[in-house]
Amino acid sequence: MLFPKLTATVFGIGYIGKGAGTVAAIACCICWYLAWAGNYPPLYSVLITGIIIGVGVWAGNMVEPIWGKDHGRVVIDEVAGMCISLLFIPVTLKYVLAGLILFRFFDIAKPLYIKKLELLPGGWGVMFDDVLAGIYANVFLQAIILFIPF
Repeated sequence: MLFPKLTATVFGIGYIGKGAGTVAAIACCICWYLAWAGNYPPLYSVLITGIIIGVGVWAGNMVEPIWGKDHGRVVIDEVAGMCISLLFIPVTLKYVLAGLILFRFFDIAKPLYIKKLELLPGGWGVMFDDVLAGIYANVFLQAIILFIPF
């Protein structure tokens, strides 16, 4: 059971307690920036994001019977949502930071059907509210880049 817990908590970040989701999203931003700044390969980022989502659903299914529905320790969903927020976005510090702010807004406020996705069973409910929050953040960020580039 060690591997599902390590995966769900993103190597222990989930054990931080309050704010662990934000810490996981920030860690994702740092990794994304270091990996892709100056050399953004869209295919690899989509592939890695898909793998994170799949592994997150699996890990969510494994830890839910132990910790309960969408426990705060599970932060792999924030990592997946953050990755989606940054897909096809120029990898600059300002856009990664804007993506973080937008993603956390949608993830915390849960507007526009995001909250309803938490009702999905098991790991699906854990992951897909953050997936939709990431999609909304990405769409907003794409619009900002298109209409008000900074």
